[in-house]
Amino acid sequence: MPCTQANPSPEAATDQVSASLIASHTAVHPGDEILIGVHHQIIPHWHTYWKNPGDSGLPTKIQYQLPAGWSVGEIQWPTPSKIVLGPVVNYGYHDAVTLLSPLRVAENAEPGTEWPISAKAKWLVCEEACIPQEVELAIQLPVVAKGVAVGPTHPLIAAAQNSLPGVLPWQASLLEGPAGTLRLHLTGEQLPAPDQHALAFYPDQWGPISHAGEQITSLADDGLDIRLPSGDQLLSPGQTLTGVLTVASGDSLRAYQISAAWPGTANPVQAEPASALAEQTLPTALLLALAGGLILNLMPCVFPVLSLKALALIEQAAHDPGKTRRHGWAYLAGILISFTALAAVLVALKAGGAGIGWGFQFQSPWFVTILAYLIFAVGLSLSGVFNIGTGITGLGHKLATLDGYAGSFFTGVLAAVVATPCTAPFMGAAIGFAITQAPATMIAVFLSLGIGLALPYWLLCQWPILQRWLPKPGAWMETLKQGLAFPMYATAAWLIWVLARQAGPEAVAGTLGGCVLVALAVWLLQISRNATQIKRRVIHTSAGVTLLLALLAGELGIQTSSQASYATDSNNQHWQAYSAEKLAQLRSEGKPVFVNFTADWCITCLVNERVALSSESVRGAFLKAEVTYLKGDWTNRDAGIAKVLSQFGRSGVPLYLYFGPGAQEAMVLPQILTPDLVIGAIQSARL
Repeated sequence: MPCTQANPSPEAATDQVSASLIASHTAVHPGDEILIGVHHQIIPHWHTYWKNPGDSGLPTKIQYQLPAGWSVGEIQWPTPSKIVLGPVVNYGYHDAVTLLSPLRVAENAEPGTEWPISAKAKWLVCEEACIPQEVELAIQLPVVAKGVAVGPTHPLIAAAQNSLPGVLPWQASLLEGPAGTLRLHLTGEQLPAPDQHALAFYPDQWGPISHAGEQITSLADDGLDIRLPSGDQLLSPGQTLTGVLTVASGDSLRAYQISAAWPGTANPVQAEPASALAEQTLPTALLLALAGGLILNLMPCVFPVLSLKALALIEQAAHDPGKTRRHGWAYLAGILISFTALAAVLVALKAGGAGIGWGFQFQSPWFVTILAYLIFAVGLSLSGVFNIGTGITGLGHKLATLDGYAGSFFTGVLAAVVATPCTAPFMGAAIGFAITQAPATMIAVFLSLGIGLALPYWLLCQWPILQRWLPKPGAWMETLKQGLAFPMYATAAWLIWVLARQAGPEAVAGTLGGCVLVALAVWLLQISRNATQIKRRVIHTSAGVTLLLALLAGELGIQTSSQASYATDSNNQHWQAYSAEKLAQLRSEGKPVFVNFTADWCITCLVNERVALSSESVRGAFLKAEVTYLKGDWTNRDAGIAKVLSQFGRSGVPLYLYFGPGAQEAMVLPQILTPDLVIGAIQSARL
């Protein structure tokens, strides 16, 4: 809700906040440093946010426009207060707040002149609902000669300075606490007694500390300990934790800036509200990952690829058992190397603070586009348009000279890639555990998942006795091979549908045009097989240019799409869009809530919605029990949803939560749903 004027004044107001631009002095000297700030007067029951808003919200932003040679520093944030809304904990301000910044006057500012100082301030003000607001403010600052007296400090400036955290009078260090916590250790003279003072730590940055977790203060042998629950982003050795420490006693409140480096050689164990995750060990996670990988072979994303390898196995087994075994090892290597690479990317993104999880790459329209091209090309190969082993992008000769082992290797890579939008039972807990662990543990769990995925085909390759169960080779194999092209085309169509949800119709048009160019390129490669060497080079060059044009078509489509314009209209649907604020509001009112965290690229999610959540029986049960159905869409990256997934020990979707009437904790449902299972959860919560 912008509130702007053609000629901004020092004051502006919305229905909830009155804002004013103030300076510490009525005039300035050349080269002076004064204080300038935006003051907010907030109506009762509403609040704005601190620099770290906590579990939700947005910090206030101020953009100053200054004369040439003048400069302004960072905002000096007053001590915040804790704002609790059900399970959500925020940091912010009620009633009034002044956000100060140091202002440096240009040395060459000419006395006798007046200079305009303007500011564009943006904030989020919330009660039960939240409203983004924006105002433009301006003042004139006269410049006087040095030695000329200037007006006294503005009273609001003085009050704001008094609300700033002071210098910590004690020494602070950061140590590892019990599982899932950090210890903020204070030493020095006249430490506050825990039985007489309430201490609270407000972290400057989101991530290392759980805002909703309990902070426990206790005496230590040589000082005072504050036990802080670990958050979603673990500290690295040498990383500094900064924030504000408040010490309250009766009506007295003191606040101090605090800074302590994490000296550990490993991360503290992250706190997880999901007890099953907290109790999980590495051997358990490895077994769950292995079981999840085995089940992935039956998922719709992997089964067509596995069918292709089964056809190849039928043909190979009748000729050379030794060669068949080597194909099994090549397939296994392709899967394991792919899962290792995926784990390495997750480790790197996690180290950078990104909210990531299983299937995260499908949140990139670029990845979806390229995978659609690849799957479409595989379908063309199965249909007989070209031989994928003898020419695509210069790999044909290499694949042929390797007797097809590279083909088995790259089929393993393809199986690993197309497996990521599927989530099998047991996988969620295993990967959720892995995401919170050290890099070596994460890679070990992903390797176990890869072994499970590769195991059925590998066993068939290694033990000839198992191959006796396979049918004899014959003409039927070519027919089946061509028939398997259609699941590939269907997969490509599904990927383009995902792209439509992510980036709109322009991206779809670009990708469809790119598919035509991919078909042209592979056809050119096929007809080049019988051409002379010179013609073959010309055709290969043309095919390469055509593939580049396909990539360009996809890029242009993605860049020209406006995702916001193509949001799904849910007015006529039985669910509402998820938000942390909406969930907190419904729970504070004691209403039952079912939350579905999903994504359009998650096949398991789509099957569950079709089979269970959209069924008439479940919709009737929701209506009868007055359950509000919220849907959190993770098709594109969403840090808020990633945070909730992490809190419940999950690295990706689906995640299903049911909050019964007045329930303090969520019931976590399995990743594979049936109507009876969902209805049973609703009924059991009412007992």
